[in-house]
Amino acid sequence: MASMVVGIDPGLADTGYAVLETGGPSGPRVVEAGLLKTEPGRPLAQRLAVLHRGLAGLFQAYPAEAVAVEELYTAYRHPRTALLMAHARGVVLLAAAQQGMPVYHYPPARVKRALTGNGRAGKRQVQRMVQQLLVLRSLPEPDHVADALALALCHHLASEAGEVAG
Repeated sequence: MASMVVGIDPGLADTGYAVLETGGPSGPRVVEAGLLKTEPGRPLAQRLAVLHRGLAGLFQAYPAEAVAVEELYTAYRHPRTALLMAHARGVVLLAAAQQGMPVYHYPPARVKRALTGNGRAGKRQVQRMVQQLLVLRSLPEPDHVADALALALCHHLASEAGEVAG
């Protein structure tokens, strides 16, 4: 039975999203993927509102069984980056909750390990595995979209293995 998983790579300037249909006979397939962009220089509240509207529309158009989102990690060289990402991540959680969609959180190392077997894999290696697993003609780009695809795939693989994070 087919179902949908949405992967979200939160960011204030660019939030990557990917919608995968899973459970089909030929494995997971990309239904939709792209970027939600906000305008740099605008007030934070306006940028978050733009992000929320985009996510609300995405979640209404693609009511998925799960939303997989990247966890914040603590090794930020620039704490301001972590704070801005946290704002964007909060908007993702709010929009998903408003649609009644369960959210699953994955640290970057778990996503890398699920796809490549190595929690320290490089971005290119992860992109190649995403390309291979989803039978894409080219490497997924830009990075935020590739990461969203990787998150959705990670959740799909974890679900199949009965190892879903909460």
